[in-house]
Amino acid sequence: MVADSSFAKQYCQLCAEVCEWCASQCDEHKNKHCKLCAESCRRCAEECKKIAAA
Repeated sequence: MVADSSFAKQYCQLCAEVCEWCASQCDEHKNKHCKLCAESCRRCAEECKKIAAA
């Protein structure tokens, strides 16, 4: 992104998809650390989507 790569938006879109998948996997567990991970992944996905849409 710093080098203004023509692939930056695609990388961010892929990152968002991976984070959403991770969040859905972690949501299947009741452990506190899994819930925290899911929450972090959802936040990351939202930020990545913003960049991908810019």
